Amino acid sequence: MIESKLPATGTTIFSVMSRLAAEHQAINLGQGFPGFAMDGELIDLVADFMRKGFNQYAPMPGIAELREVIADKIYHQYGHRYQAESEITITAGGTQALFTAITALVHQDDEVILFAPAYDCYAPAVEVNGGKCVWYDMPWPDYRVNWDHMKKLINHKTRMILINTPHNPTGTVLHEEDLRELERLVRGTNIIVLSDEVYEHIVFDDMLHQSVVRFPELVSRSLVVYSFGKTFHATGWKMGYVCGPEDLMREFRKVHQYNVFSCNTPIQYALSVYMKNESHYQELSSFYQKKRDLFLKQLSGSRFKVLPSTGTYFQLLGYESISMAKDTDFAIELTKEKKITGIPCSVFYPDHADHKVLRFCFAKEDVDIIKAAEILRNV
Repeated sequence: MIESKLPATGTTIFSVMSRLAAEHQAINLGQGFPGFAMDGELIDLVADFMRKGFNQYAPMPGIAELREVIADKIYHQYGHRYQAESEITITAGGTQALFTAITALVHQDDEVILFAPAYDCYAPAVEVNGGKCVWYDMPWPDYRVNWDHMKKLINHKTRMILINTPHNPTGTVLHEEDLRELERLVRGTNIIVLSDEVYEHIVFDDMLHQSVVRFPELVSRSLVVYSFGKTFHATGWKMGYVCGPEDLMREFRKVHQYNVFSCNTPIQYALSVYMKNESHYQELSSFYQKKRDLFLKQLSGSRFKVLPSTGTYFQLLGYESISMAKDTDFAIELTKEKKITGIPCSVFYPDHADHKVLRFCFAKEDVDIIKAAEILRNV
């Protein structure tokens, strides 16, 4: 008889809705992946390094050339110089980095504060490692954190606070005052901050990404997770990296070396060359803002309520004026009957709170965005 470590966990909503979309030939704006080709220059670089024979194991932390490029990038963006040798590790995507960080640092019965709605990989990683999830519900519909309320969750058992900005699924971002409040809350404690910043380069309306790296008190106690896949339209490569102070990174690598060891070698070499051209990531916000704006323009006149999206490539739409069906049921109905697929937001809450909101991904070709919006406009 098997006693499950995750008895309440089943197949992710992304797999369920993507399968349903395929079955009904629906436009899939559910699962968050780009629906367009990535840069051929990067593909050519990978192929070139493969042909040159860079096909064996990379060093466990990642190749030195790539870590040096990352150190320079972060310094120029956020003003903090990580040591490439001891404070940066290349990972098999953001999810692996998050799981490894939690596994390395959360002990039995430690408490981890999570913000709901939350990306669905966070809580299982805490639970499978014997930790306890402590939830702060971000108030709907603006999803802004009330730090006076949040601080009441902190006690001597609090081991970690996991933040995500830009935020999936809401498309919101943390502001400078939010990070200042967090900085004050953790000062004088042993709390570790795990910061999921995989959408760092997708921030709209001239806003600035407020990374924990900008704040001395936070950077000294934080592991920060990034994604090459989100930035370079290559989610299937499952490549990312994590940065943090040497004492935290030492523990991270102890686990990393046994659950992954090292990551794709030719891709690392290709990225070390490709990232030297800053335009490959600095222009991403404007690229996606045009898609967001196109989506919203095409939705004009619809019965859906548009919730502000200031980052990521996701847009939340409320449907309370259309239907009072459960969001899971309404998402299925739209897929089957209207041939358009979104993700119900209740799945991102531990108690499945249903605010009649669906998440749609606009990282698609313009023609698909226009077609999808036309369907939604006529619902």
